[in-house]
Amino acid sequence: MTSRPDLPVAFEALPNPRGGSVRLAEMALTDALHAFQRQGETGAALKRAIAALHSAGWLPAQRFAEALALVAPLGEESEGSRARIAEALAVFRAAVERHNLRELACSTALFDHYRGLHALLAAHTRVAPVSYDDLALAGRAIAPATLRGFAPARLAHVRAHYEETLLKLLRGPAEASADSFARLDACLDELRGSDPYDFWRLASSTVRALRERAERNGAELDHIADAKRLYARFNLVLADQAHALSYAPRSLVRATLALLWRDFALYGAAPEDAEHVDVLRDYGLTVAWHVAATQASEAAWEEGAARASEEAARDAPTRDLGVLRVNAAAYEDFLQSAETSIDALVERGTQASETGTVDEAAALSAADASHRLGAAACALGLGHVALLADTLGLAWRRVAHHGETHADGAEGATRGLDATVPERAAQMLRSMLHQAAAGIAPSEGRGSIVALTSMIERPALITR
Repeated sequence: MTSRPDLPVAFEALPNPRGGSVRLAEMALTDALHAFQRQGETGAALKRAIAALHSAGWLPAQRFAEALALVAPLGEESEGSRARIAEALAVFRAAVERHNLRELACSTALFDHYRGLHALLAAHTRVAPVSYDDLALAGRAIAPATLRGFAPARLAHVRAHYEETLLKLLRGPAEASADSFARLDACLDELRGSDPYDFWRLASSTVRALRERAERNGAELDHIADAKRLYARFNLVLADQAHALSYAPRSLVRATLALLWRDFALYGAAPEDAEHVDVLRDYGLTVAWHVAATQASEAAWEEGAARASEEAARDAPTRDLGVLRVNAAAYEDFLQSAETSIDALVERGTQASETGTVDEAAALSAADASHRLGAAACALGLGHVALLADTLGLAWRRVAHHGETHADGAEGATRGLDATVPERAAQMLRSMLHQAAAGIAPSEGRGSIVALTSMIERPALITR
């Protein structure tokens, strides 16, 4: 996993002391590793792990396990392949045992192994190339990112200035990059429109966040390289905008969003990151807030969290929800906080369905309630609940930001979106929470996620 070079004690991601465990998957992965090391059959054990991870809703982990199941038989071809697969299996097993869903989705080390597994597979069959967002955003809806209309002459001027500065950045010395970054950022600011889903808002936030993280970590080269690659890809979007296209390429939106989320998902966000977190929330992604005054205090916090995790695993009573074993105290805390959120969501959905309208502030309030519920479910390990809650929150934000003005001119009212979709999703979410309260594994809620995704990914009407 990724480590923090600015800390005296390195760690992979923010610990999740009271996160639930999927013991069946952990045991199956241990069996698979032992079998692989003995050159035995791993298929049955990996299938058990895949089934358990699917049941828990740990979708990125399930996707990684599926890649392992495909590639494991290739370990007999060479010592190099065998070593690569064994290392990937060991690293993945350790990550699953840390019970951190955000780490399983966003760890760069896990993705490096995932990409390596696909490279082995590509030597034998035609497979699509993998990208970081394949794991980070597995199963998530992606809101379309808009490109606003520009006067051709003005856009041509901005584009020429951007391309000139980009060439200086890519070809010039690293010492001169600060000025180039500032000039490119000025271009992005000029391109950015007022729409919360304007692509240049997402683009600007991502490259700034990458550079800020690099500065905090002593000019970390990987982050600077990621930022430079994005600046280069953004130049292609300028060409699309010059041809009057209304939306940025979905693949680039996914890649950009995943990079923005990466470090915040792994390490949490500080108060100065609030603007970046707002962008993430508009795309249905949540983060943990993490504040430390000094490196020493952060190292002390990390040590305390690790100790709390050990104590929780050793002493605390647990509850089983299907394949997921959760800390009993964390489970009760989750149910209490979830009750308030879900009642508000169901009420809001019912009102919107009955009237056909919803106030913008009310929609944003519903989105915030969904995101709180999703973050709490993620921390506990309830993957299906977390994904549905995050998707519902994104749907409400789309309603708030892209709903049509109400015909009677009521200020802040929106219409034109099927309010029964979030209402039904809220009802499904409440049903899943009732299952969890009864000690039953929550259902997948797949139908609700599909309906919400269709609503979210439907392009909004753009007036140029």
